[in-house]
Amino acid sequence: MHAIDDLLGRYAQVLDDQDWEQWPTLFAEECSYTVHTLDNLQRGLPLAYMYDDNRARVLDRIKFITEVWAGTVEPYRTRHVTQRTRAVLTAAGNWNIRSNFQVSYSENDALSGLLATGYYEDVVEVFDGGARFVSRAVRLDSMPARYLVYPL
Repeated sequence: MHAIDDLLGRYAQVLDDQDWEQWPTLFAEECSYTVHTLDNLQRGLPLAYMYDDNRARVLDRIKFITEVWAGTVEPYRTRHVTQRTRAVLTAAGNWNIRSNFQVSYSENDALSGLLATGYYEDVVEVFDGGARFVSRAVRLDSMPARYLVYPL
């Protein structure tokens, strides 16, 4: 469990520090990262805020942030609060993890606001020396308070 909790903590720190080069290192070679609202999922709608269904797209997410969108979007800072609520070992040896989250944001030293709430549904592989996400599915309680540029 220590490796999993460390992964969850490092994930929040990497995003809050905007250490974009490190974000892909938290994922396995074969991985996915998706962001959906619960409303869309419950209605069977495939629309996603972010849909990175392989490692190349996870890497592209960072390229968009650091190169493509650089200077064209209003930057903001985030603070993640995460609480693991479930951990189940699968027959394949990975862990199914569920964690609740709240992400606040601030822009240009303005007051902070609540960006998003929801939960993560993760598949995590644990290995000697650490853990990585095989998949991270972000489930938003509702639409975010502003447009999303950075992963949640």
